Amino acid sequence: MRYALPFIGKKAVFPPLGLLTVAAMLPEDCQVSLVDLNVAPLREAAVAQADLVFVSAMIVQKESMARVVGLCNRLGTPVVAGGPYPTSCHDQIQGVDHFVLNEAEVTLPLFLHDYALGQAKPLYTSPEKPDLARTPAPRFDLVRRKDYAEMALQFSRGCPHDCEFCDIIELFGRRPRTKSPAQFLHELELLYAEGWRGPLFLVDDNFIGNRREVKALLAELIPWQQQRHHPFTFFTEASLDLAADEPLMDQMVQAGFNMVFLGIETPDLCALKAAGKQQNLKADLLASIRKIQRKGMEVSGGFIVGFDSDGGDIFDRQVRFIQEAAIPTAMVGLLTALPKTRLHHRLEAEGRLTGDSGGGNNTHDLRLNFLPRMDARKLIDGYKRILAEIYHPDRYFERCLQLLKTMKPPLTSRRKLHIMELRAFVRSLVVQTFSRYGWSYWRFLVQGFFARPLMVPETVTLAVKGHHYFKITRSLLELERFKAGLQDLAQAFEARLQTVTALEFPQRLAELKAFRDRALSQMQARYQRLPRDFRAYADDAVAAFRASLEENLSRFAPEVPIQG
Repeated sequence: MRYALPFIGKKAVFPPLGLLTVAAMLPEDCQVSLVDLNVAPLREAAVAQADLVFVSAMIVQKESMARVVGLCNRLGTPVVAGGPYPTSCHDQIQGVDHFVLNEAEVTLPLFLHDYALGQAKPLYTSPEKPDLARTPAPRFDLVRRKDYAEMALQFSRGCPHDCEFCDIIELFGRRPRTKSPAQFLHELELLYAEGWRGPLFLVDDNFIGNRREVKALLAELIPWQQQRHHPFTFFTEASLDLAADEPLMDQMVQAGFNMVFLGIETPDLCALKAAGKQQNLKADLLASIRKIQRKGMEVSGGFIVGFDSDGGDIFDRQVRFIQEAAIPTAMVGLLTALPKTRLHHRLEAEGRLTGDSGGGNNTHDLRLNFLPRMDARKLIDGYKRILAEIYHPDRYFERCLQLLKTMKPPLTSRRKLHIMELRAFVRSLVVQTFSRYGWSYWRFLVQGFFARPLMVPETVTLAVKGHHYFKITRSLLELERFKAGLQDLAQAFEARLQTVTALEFPQRLAELKAFRDRALSQMQARYQRLPRDFRAYADDAVAAFRASLEENLSRFAPEVPIQG
């Protein structure tokens, strides 16, 4: 949400809940400071003064983690690494002194004991899935409330389902473990006492994985919220079969839930069956989504293209489904074979893996780590077309308006107009009115206000999110056009060389060098026009382009170096 955060004056959406929880497990006499790289840079002085640096990362953050580890190595500060990425791929990571893997409730005490004796080992790992009663309340005091738009807590770990492409069950198991209601409400009380209010993300990968415990929690959460006049609104992740449990949905709405993320993946039933997504086959997908929306919860959804059964029509089907389902936030990704998943094992056995996982980075870098059944170029082009269509302003606002008309206006979780919301609205009016989609924006605001006058804050929030989605989608497509343009320039240069015979080459050398220099100049100009956040993802293409020019020219004139 980088491009939406300035509207509300925040630096990041959530604080790093994992590190805050690990910090609470350290000895009380430790002096602990936290650096969230989404909020502030890591200073050399802070690293040099530390006895240890603990770093956690998901796969998508591996390059960032490598930079942190490199800085620590250069300054001689030992590194302790854990979290999903090291747990799955520690054998591929260099420079880490101590890996503390799996769940920290088990492995961190072992490391701390050995470290105190001066006998810390390089690797700590355990298959044990601990009782979450052992999990301490996070160290919320280590972050500044004003830096973040929302807060996060965890109630459970694990998921009862067995989707082929998902690594959650590999990390946390298929038996969902939960905190007790009293333990969770204690953490909520800590947040409340420190002044946190507003949206709160329950980070569980499937909040309803253990329904009996969830209903027990909600039975206590509802009166807790009522007694404090509903200080928090909640959103979380769940499986689509939530729609089949009306009492549970009613409880969630009463407790203040107003959004749920669902792993919908695809409207293709064959792909769902092959991927083991049985929970999505038990009822009509569209009917289930509308049932949840009518209860008063917005549905955001995860979607995937690249399944073996995907045909050429899958891109149009995905767009059509997302529009009909009125899902504003549709997180569409290319299928990725994550380490240790059933999908990874299957593709490895079939000889179809081509590289390590990019972690599903579908906002900056479109690369496959396996050989798809569909032509890879067709798959990536179709994927880009999905993004271009669903995040075209007219289509996005059409979904938002349909959602407003479908959703039951929330009573307990209605967004309240505070200074932050008013500030966002004013900035939205200034920025979005004069944007390239200003007419679509105003049409949506007017229609939304009249359709749901009690949901004005929700309408403005959807509009502001749209600004982020439009900008990041446009940037991604610009990046892809830049890469394609480099390929065209390289091919044009190669074609020019092939028209030159060895005899005439000395006479044509100056002309070819000028052509090469123009190509490099064009490349540099296009590179500078890329959004700054996306330039790093063009670097490999730039390096390949330079190497292509050098290789082709050196076949005729080894003495001619590539400049620039």
